[in-house]
Amino acid sequence: MLLTLWTAAWFVVAERHAAVSWHYLREGQQLLFEQASGGGLALYANHPELQIGPVSFLVAGLFAPFPLAVGEKLADAFMSGLGLYMLVLIGRAAADHNRGTGLNHKRLQQRVLIAGAAFIPMWVEVSVRFAHLDDVLALFFTTLAVRALVRGNATAVGVFLALAVDSKPWAVGFLPLLLAVPRPARLRSAAWAFGLVAVAWLPFYLSHLETLQAARFAIPNQPASSLRWFGVHDPVTPPWDRPAQMALGVALGVLAVRRNRWPAVVFLAADARIMLDPSVYTYYNASVLLGTLIWDSIGQRRLVPWVSWIALISLYGGALLIPSDSTRGLVRLAFCIGSAAYVLFWPQREPRGGRGRRSGEGAGEEGPGGGREPRDRAVGGVVL
Repeated sequence: MLLTLWTAAWFVVAERHAAVSWHYLREGQQLLFEQASGGGLALYANHPELQIGPVSFLVAGLFAPFPLAVGEKLADAFMSGLGLYMLVLIGRAAADHNRGTGLNHKRLQQRVLIAGAAFIPMWVEVSVRFAHLDDVLALFFTTLAVRALVRGNATAVGVFLALAVDSKPWAVGFLPLLLAVPRPARLRSAAWAFGLVAVAWLPFYLSHLETLQAARFAIPNQPASSLRWFGVHDPVTPPWDRPAQMALGVALGVLAVRRNRWPAVVFLAADARIMLDPSVYTYYNASVLLGTLIWDSIGQRRLVPWVSWIALISLYGGALLIPSDSTRGLVRLAFCIGSAAYVLFWPQREPRGGRGRRSGEGAGEEGPGGGREPRDRAVGGVVL
């Protein structure tokens, strides 16, 4: 109930200047269904500015029958509701993951509540103010993948990660979650992931080779970008930047899994994205706050989820309160490097019984959470 009211308050604030980017989704779904010229399988070849996956355009089509203003409001409400549902999913995943470790469920509820309070402002930013359905769906499907991973459903992990990439290409950085699937089922999970990604994207590339050029679409390199601190002063996106973002995110995710810290994968991929991106839109921070929410709820056992609140204060507070572009870029860079080092290398207290830390340990094919329903499902209900 508390987080529902908190979401409603932020929704009212954001709704005054809402749906900044919804027109891209509306235009894209019209092009995909060939309701406008130059669309169909030629969509990305003719409109490289639409850096949005086909699944997002399909979902945007659900709101197309309504008048524009009504469709926007319905989409805003839908995306806001997904954020609350994601909190339930993560709460239940945390309960499953820590089952058998002696964790006090009341403390876990409090931890998810506090971390969720930091997550909501950034979620409303991406879902209501900017109405980036593509980012929303990528993060939602990734949350479903995390839930499936804890429950030991390898096929679902692959399917949901594929849908995340098919909604927004930068979700490639979350694919190291496949390595957290127990070894006997890992190949099946990966096959589903890469197969469904191919099904969604290859028709565009095979029918129109010009689609390859869409990956080179450039945006301005803003003065507050952390790239400036690396000596990158190109006026627009350098050609190596997007591949570097994905490669760094994947590499950090692989390292996290190897160090038995798979709940950090989303956080690290988001860090890599905002650290190397030439733009500094505040909605980018939603992926970081989802990553900190997963880490604070599942990856560590402290009562106070201070990583989530440091992220909110540093990234969102810095964007609002720090006047200097250069200083904002430095704060973002320091947060990304510092938080990545923390989740990867800071000593973590092992739970009693050694369960819940590594996928498949002591659980065979059942994965991190044993694949059963949690005995205490109050985590998902009380949080809202």
